[in-house]
Amino acid sequence: MQREQWNSRVGFILAAVGSAIGLGNIWRFPYMAYENGGGAFFIPYLFAMLSAGIPFMIMEFSLGHKLRGAAPKVFAKLGGKLEWLGWFQVFIAAVIGVYYVAVIAWAMSYLCFSFDQSWGDDPNAFFFNEYLQLGQNSPTHLGNFQSHIIFPMVIAWTITSLAVFTGVKAGIERASKVMMPLLALMVLVIIGRVIFLPGAMEGLNYMFEPDFSKLLDAKVWSAAYGQIFFSLSVGFAIMLAYSSYLPDKSDISNNAFMTVLINCGFSITAGILIFGILGYMAQEQAKPITEVVSSGVGLAFVTLPAAINLLPLPYIMGPLLFLALVVAGLSSHISIVEAVISAIIDKLNWPRKKAASIVCGGGFLISMAFATNGGLLLLDLVDYFINNIALLTSCLIELLIITWLFKVADVREHVNQFSEVKVGMWFEICLRFISPIMLAIILGNNLLTTLNEGYGGYPAFDQLVLGWCLVATMLGVAFIINLVTLGKGKQEPRL
Repeated sequence: MQREQWNSRVGFILAAVGSAIGLGNIWRFPYMAYENGGGAFFIPYLFAMLSAGIPFMIMEFSLGHKLRGAAPKVFAKLGGKLEWLGWFQVFIAAVIGVYYVAVIAWAMSYLCFSFDQSWGDDPNAFFFNEYLQLGQNSPTHLGNFQSHIIFPMVIAWTITSLAVFTGVKAGIERASKVMMPLLALMVLVIIGRVIFLPGAMEGLNYMFEPDFSKLLDAKVWSAAYGQIFFSLSVGFAIMLAYSSYLPDKSDISNNAFMTVLINCGFSITAGILIFGILGYMAQEQAKPITEVVSSGVGLAFVTLPAAINLLPLPYIMGPLLFLALVVAGLSSHISIVEAVISAIIDKLNWPRKKAASIVCGGGFLISMAFATNGGLLLLDLVDYFINNIALLTSCLIELLIITWLFKVADVREHVNQFSEVKVGMWFEICLRFISPIMLAIILGNNLLTTLNEGYGGYPAFDQLVLGWCLVATMLGVAFIINLVTLGKGKQEPRL
């Protein structure tokens, strides 16, 4: 079967950037910078980008481009016994895909609410009590389905399905060429208004004012590397799949540099937007900014609505803000689902339309669990274990396999064969030593903290079933698929 290809370099970069830029860029990065030394955080962040983000992206682009397959096929070609890692990454993408769509659905709902500020004067109570109807539910006692969440989830799945159903050129590339310029334009328009609001500059000072003493704190460096790995979509099948569609003579290092730099630049731009709004909010409410700053879902669905209530022309600024969140979420969701579909096409030789229909249909049914009263709690718990345990484990194992079991110099040689910007020994040093050491530290700390303290105060049984057992099951099934493949003698030839 002839493998699809991107129609243009711009289309590929926009698709890769669309995957990397997600909701986390808008709500996670600004808070991470604020928590970890403000302007000083950019020193470890830029170092992490240069020593981990760019080399890792170059490596994945090179592997996908050279071995022409989704993650399982790539690792099977490296050695038949390694196919399990590709399936583990695909399962990570699949799990993220079924819960990430819930957050996109919430953003779609809030896009509608933002025209008349339906959340009222108490966005916190509205989000948790009226919208999610959280009540006394738990991750294992989800309560009832919420039709007002299911409807936008149907829309989100429909948009994603249309993009992946029609293929790389006609669907994903075309969607990315619309979504990413639209996202950039909306964010710039909002910033152009926000920075002139009273208090906005004070908000930016809080984010950018450097506290250089934080540079001596190992946790700050760990946070910088964590943010890079979280935000770039590496280590869970997406970039391997996307780069497998590159034309033969593509400039790998240039594409990787541009993807990482645009993603990180957008994160900083989003920080300017968010902290400009929070600074204005703090002044309007006569509170210190430390009392209005929040992270995660609270920032998007509690703090931002409260800020929109105070903004001039809220019926314009509000929809723009939430439309930006929706677009960022959808572009990432499309890439996540494509990573799963491409793996199934490679493995079973199914036509794209059949694979897309089954993946999107099955994903929609499973995602209904997150459209319940306890959907937020289920999402929070599963997301923690997937991102902080499974994804970091996958990244670390991938690095160790490529750089220690195989010759990373071969990857560098393939990159330099096609790239204007040649990569030198720094590429190997970063991938063999700096990135694995930092990943091992972050993962080790996460494992110890989770084992000793648990997460989020959830019952031990819930954490065992929906956390540890979920990750173990993903690994187990990945190994079983690998063993069955080996038993049938269908493993790919080792390169």
